Amino acid sequence: MNKSYDDIIHLPHHVSATHPHMSMAERAAQFSPFAALTGYEDVLTETARKTEQKIELDETIKEELDQKLHLLAEHVQNPPSVSITYFQPDDYKEGGQYVTKTCRIRKINSMTQVIQTTDGSQIPICSLLKIESDFF
Repeated sequence: MNKSYDDIIHLPHHVSATHPHMSMAERAAQFSPFAALTGYEDVLTETARKTEQKIELDETIKEELDQKLHLLAEHVQNPPSVSITYFQPDDYKEGGQYVTKTCRIRKINSMTQVIQTTDGSQIPICSLLKIESDFF
């Protein structure tokens, strides 16, 4: 073993009088890796996120949905609980996802083609896929 450090090896640890003691977390942060491409991980995650394409309904299904909407419109004073599956477009990329919402319908506005629910949501009629209820 080299004896060149024998004069200092057993000295007490130096404590600075001017700088406060740094915690282990602060010391570790000094040596954390530098992120040269800030946001790159977010872009990769967004690119990998899957979306669905909107299904084009045939005339039979459209007619069935229309009949259900007319029946529900007649009972808005005492609305039954319904499960509505509709297409929700994605805000950032092409496509979207199908969402199923269980709610009660407050109003079906034929002018704006929007279903208003009792919780304040608005669902475009053109995005409907199916409506299910014990009422039908």
